[in-house]
Order: sequence, then C-alpha cells, then structure tokens
Amino acid sequence: MFTGIVEEKGRVRAFSKGDRGWRLEIEARGVLEGLSIGDSVAVNGCCFTAVSVVDGCVSFDLLEESVRLTNFSRLGEGGEVNLERSLRFDGRMGGHFVTGHIDCCAEVDNWEQRGDDRYLHVRVPTEFRRYLVYKGSVAIDGVSLTVAEVDERGFAVWLIPHTLDVTNLAGKSEGSLVNLEFDILGKYVERILGFRSDAGAGEESE
Repeated sequence: MFTGIVEEKGRVRAFSKGDRGWRLEIEARGVLEGLSIGDSVAVNGCCFTAVSVVDGCVSFDLLEESVRLTNFSRLGEGGEVNLERSLRFDGRMGGHFVTGHIDCCAEVDNWEQRGDDRYLHVRVPTEFRRYLVYKGSVAIDGVSLTVAEVDERGFAVWLIPHTLDVTNLAGKSEGSLVNLEFDILGKYVERILGFRSDAGAGEESE
C-alpha cells in the first residue's frame, strides 16, 4: 500500500529482457535508505518487489504483463521514474490510499503552462471513465492528484511547481503515456452494488 506522495525521481540505469524475463535497474538515493530485498517500491505507480539493492541501484523483475499494460513499454535507459516506498503506519498519512496496481495506461492530450501552474488533461479509455469523480483522487504515474475536471474524453488536473520539481510529470508532453490508478473505494462500491443488483434480479425471477 502506498500514498501517492512521491519520495524522489529515480533514473533508469538499465531495462532489458533476458533469459529470465524483464529486469529493471534504477539509480536512487533516499528510497534506498533501509530498503531490503523483498521490500515493495512503487515505480511510476506500479508496485514492484526489490530483488537487488547494491551500488546506489535497486533492481526489479517485471512480468511481461506489467510491461505490456503500462508505460514501461516506452521506458528506456536514462528515463526518470517516480519512486515511493510502501506505506508505514507510524507517521502522517498524505495523498490517498494507492495499491500500486495500475488500472490502465492513458495518453496526455493537453499539457500547457497556465500562470505558475501546469494544466494536464488525460484521455481515458471509455470503460474506465466511470471511476472519475470531480474533486476525487487519482494516481498518475504514482502521483496522488485531485481531479479538477471531468469531461467526455477523460479528466484534468492542475500541477503546482513543487509537484513538477519532485516528480517526472514535468517531462510529460502531449502524446505521453501515463499509468493511471483510480480510487480503490469507487471500485469496491461498484463491486458491492453489482452483487446487490445480481441478487435482486435473482429474487425477482423466482
């Protein structure tokens, strides 16, 4: 479990497919403090297990599905990624509950400077738009953000200078792919209501 409060930007040292699958190596600093093999780290919002921590670098083994369904398919050496260690329950809770399980990959279709802030609009696949709530929460590449607008194409957020400084979102542009995770509460509510609806339909048919 994570919060969507990015701790630092890491830099990809290597990302390749070998005989045993995909291996991602990331150069980092603060995230490595106290990090052990087997610990969870959110990388661009994806929950991965650390398999090696050595020489200022943490490594992860990725499933083929993780590469195919996220923006890691476009990730190359030198690329910046957002990093967050898993949530500890002995401190303040910022952001919102983020599981590290990406719902979909989506395309930025508007990215512009407006005053001191940036406006970012993401085009969301139709089947996921039902999870968008005005003033609700969404994680973009693992960054907890508040939905500022919802329309027929997707949603928009506003980014303050601090967010641009500490995350990789400053490097996005129109056409960039981002990983999205929608608020888990909405998905649970949908699931529960679905069961109730199915049960009600069964009672009516008896």
